[in-house]
Amino acid sequence: MPLTAKGSRSWIARYALSLLIGLLPILSGIAILHWQAGRTLSQNAGKTAGEALKQFDLMLDNAAESANVILPLAGQPCVDVQLALREQVTRRPFVRAANLAWNNNLYCTSLFGPYQEAVDPADYVDGTLWLMNGNPVTPKSSLLVYRLQDGKGAAMVSIDGYHLANILRLIGREAGLRLQVGNVWISGQGQVREGEAPGFAVGQASLSSSRFPFSVSSGFPPGEAWRYVGKEYPALMALLLVFGVLAGATARWLQKRSNAPTHELQRALEAREFIPYFQPVVRSHSRQWAGAEVLMRWQHPREGLVRPDLFIPLAEDSGLIVPMTRSLLQQTAALLAPQAATFEPGFHVGVNITARHCQDLELLDDCRDFLGAFTPGQVRLVLELTERELIEPSAVAQQLFAQLRDMGVMIAIDDFGTGHSSLSYLRQFNVDYLKIDQSFVAMIGADALSGHILDSIIELSAKLELGIVAEGVETPAQRDYLTSRGVGFLQGYLFGKPLPAEDFLNNFKRQASVQEDKVTLSE
Repeated sequence: MPLTAKGSRSWIARYALSLLIGLLPILSGIAILHWQAGRTLSQNAGKTAGEALKQFDLMLDNAAESANVILPLAGQPCVDVQLALREQVTRRPFVRAANLAWNNNLYCTSLFGPYQEAVDPADYVDGTLWLMNGNPVTPKSSLLVYRLQDGKGAAMVSIDGYHLANILRLIGREAGLRLQVGNVWISGQGQVREGEAPGFAVGQASLSSSRFPFSVSSGFPPGEAWRYVGKEYPALMALLLVFGVLAGATARWLQKRSNAPTHELQRALEAREFIPYFQPVVRSHSRQWAGAEVLMRWQHPREGLVRPDLFIPLAEDSGLIVPMTRSLLQQTAALLAPQAATFEPGFHVGVNITARHCQDLELLDDCRDFLGAFTPGQVRLVLELTERELIEPSAVAQQLFAQLRDMGVMIAIDDFGTGHSSLSYLRQFNVDYLKIDQSFVAMIGADALSGHILDSIIELSAKLELGIVAEGVETPAQRDYLTSRGVGFLQGYLFGKPLPAEDFLNNFKRQASVQEDKVTLSE
């Protein structure tokens, strides 16, 4: 039978949790795929921009070579050099026209021969490159003009916009692609536009030429990452959906499964299957039994005795620990009351309580009923604060502990030295006893640091005038060490294991008989 801690939730919360768990792998997987798609698209855009940059550099390399060839001809009569200009147009790839200028005056072209037109160097980016929207010959056809100047002479070589747009379309057939020269840009549509080229929503990459004053940008429109996911990862999307359904179904199954122990605990409580076991607490010097700690055990009808660590955390988390403790106190009173006359007055009965018990005042009635089963002063009830959950010093808790003290109930801190709240309990609550955790006792003689901590706890209890109980005493060496340091009470397998009530009472009678014989012999 599974026993896992689970708080009570409404059915809406349980179904919502199952839905959330089912959606988690789907949403996280989709987010990862979307991120991967964006990363891939960014890489593709970078490659596209890089390829376009190479092509435009190649075009301009041809234009630059033509300009270098014809520049020495600048200043010579046009009739003498126009054939050389036309030769560059026919022999050089991508070159549409070759022109010469002198003193910023265009005077010779490969197309018309002699020609007169003023040239403004400011039109050219860095005096070198100009992306034009057309010229008088082809006003609707863009041009990229490369200019090279030497003194008064200059050579200007143009590349037809058709070649620019063609490269932008072919290389950017999957990713968008734009060429930027100064304050103008061109896309695959071939139209020159002014201003900064608009950015891309997804995977934008921009590269600048190291040889010419232009840049290339590439990227994808909005939603491209999602389209890429749907196109490239359909199998993974289907797998994520399967995982999500399985995760949600598994979560729902686990919730139903984990809910079963709570109902089983409720059933066991009603069937009074939680029974008390008793472990003796002895006085360190006389070895006389001074009391017992009451430990809860589950006598399951099919599985036998269930370990406390399997059901106590679940009981605490579900809130059933409160009625379970009430039942334990009732059974303990019924078992011990008939034998109470054989106890020494003030026989200690220790019972564990948790943070759940300190949230209301019902514990007062439980303790009052328990003490009412005994002759006044015959037993002393000791409530041991466990530290699995932090007990907040609320007004209710402060009132509870004050009234318990008025009733004569004593308070002990269980497993002192291991919990995060032990020292704060000393400051916030009026404590009577400290119970040293068995982990420190087990290291007596073996670990110097634990020994120092143990001695410090013993010294602290003496300074605060608190009683002290050492748990987990299993060897005579541990017993002698603790006795020599003034620890008043000892508990552990050396003196007795936790036993059912009948066995405990029989052992108690034998121990009491032995003590009487020792007293008789001493007299």
